[in-house]
Amino acid sequence: MHFDVLIIGSGAAGLTLALRLPESLRIAVTSKGPLREGSSLYAQGGISAVLDESDSIASHVEDTLEAGAGLSDPAAAQLVAAGAAEAIHWLQSIHVPFSTEQGPDGRETLHLHQEGGHRHRRIVHAADATGRAVETTLEGAVRARPNITILENHCAVDLITARHVGGEGDRCHGAYLLDTAQDQVIAVGTRCTVLASGGASKVYLYTSNPDGATGDGIAMAWRAGCRVANMEFNQFHPTCLYHPLAKSFLISEAVRGEGGHLLLPDGSRFMERFHPRGELAPRDIVARAIDHEMKRLGLDCVHLDISHRDAEFIRTHFPTIHARCLEFGLDMTKEPLPVVPAAHYTCGGVMVDATGCTDLPGLYAIGEVSYTGLHGANRLASNSLLECIVYGTAAADSIKRTLDTTTPATAPPPWDESRVTDSDEQVVVSHNWDELRRFMWDYVGIVRSDKRLRRAASRITLLQGEIREYYGHFRVNKDLIELRNLAQVAELIIRCAQARKESRGLHYNIDHPQRLPDQSALPTVLVPQTEMQRTSVSGH
Repeated sequence: MHFDVLIIGSGAAGLTLALRLPESLRIAVTSKGPLREGSSLYAQGGISAVLDESDSIASHVEDTLEAGAGLSDPAAAQLVAAGAAEAIHWLQSIHVPFSTEQGPDGRETLHLHQEGGHRHRRIVHAADATGRAVETTLEGAVRARPNITILENHCAVDLITARHVGGEGDRCHGAYLLDTAQDQVIAVGTRCTVLASGGASKVYLYTSNPDGATGDGIAMAWRAGCRVANMEFNQFHPTCLYHPLAKSFLISEAVRGEGGHLLLPDGSRFMERFHPRGELAPRDIVARAIDHEMKRLGLDCVHLDISHRDAEFIRTHFPTIHARCLEFGLDMTKEPLPVVPAAHYTCGGVMVDATGCTDLPGLYAIGEVSYTGLHGANRLASNSLLECIVYGTAAADSIKRTLDTTTPATAPPPWDESRVTDSDEQVVVSHNWDELRRFMWDYVGIVRSDKRLRRAASRITLLQGEIREYYGHFRVNKDLIELRNLAQVAELIIRCAQARKESRGLHYNIDHPQRLPDQSALPTVLVPQTEMQRTSVSGH
């Protein structure tokens, strides 16, 4: 297969890019499952944008920098905040059904939520299922474009670089994809490749993310020679529903924004002891406060209560959450909801510039897979979908400017399976998968220590050795690909966490509880070693 542009991932970032590119280009969009399945679909809260006269871009930037705990890039924050209004207008132009209300002048206007860390109401939303509204609208528009080829049920294995095609210098020439329906690896040659594959929260035992969030793009880019940054900053959403059948259902930030209280079993509130904004504190502070209270009192969960608000208000503003909780026998209009923190967002990722370009020519990264500098040590609520739209647009503009000067797609070599066999020990994959996610939760979770990180580093070294041996001898399948990538991402998270000798934002180490002066704080940047990035594994 040959395309002008290959987009690996089909969330808000990837689909925005596909729609923003000229229809004269031959574009392929891949997804590991159905096109719409991914983290974007499940985003509840909304998209932050300055649309009210009492608000300002400067205030949005200030809130972003404060949430980022001194590590956000002011230029990236300004770029995203300044591009927010245009992003919303573009989404409206393709008919995303945002929630509205009647303004003072009688005209219909967008309804704005307020969420933790925001000083103003600036969250544009579609009730409490904004991600679904955005993703399904983008999906419909993409399916209507004849120049876009959709490759569902295709799992990316690795990027194709100069060492695969025998070219001079280094460049990305496409990717190897596993067609899971046909159980066959295909080579896709492109003039430009874009990683829009999402984050890596599945590296943890408890997560709000769907099963596909296995850090594939971060791991592939690292193996291809790209730098990664700030992988120690993993955001844990404070309020995931605690129920044996709920798996990973979030209770939106907006519930606290509309007056929800976090309660202990005796009904007392506790957030005022941790931050002056109480329940509207940044997510890292809320998650750590909940974790502290659960450990202090030996609790399985805490409770989130909005039942003091009018029942009709709750049903109108949170219809999805209300209906889902009723399925579990919980009525949020009458009683508190049991909640716990869960791994939610990867703030670090593949290093990119203001247009999504990575270190490897011909390769872009946008959305959660990337490190733009926007989120710093902690992501401000509802800046993630916004980043997807703004950087998806910026990458499209860059590709349009540069693709005419790019050489035609190079024909990549076919995938070599001549030295591998079918697996006879699939139990190794499932066992290692479970062990990896459990020790990452125990040792590299909300609260860390030097000793826990050393234990994690020791375990990941052993696991990676087993995985490399397995990968080198057996045919690939989706579980093995994801396990290999999760192990790589886990190593990067552990290395970044060990390198940071302070507590800041989402990284809290009890052996280094103090925050260093902001002027001496820098992003944690990892650079692949030459021999690491150029060593091919036997068999592939």
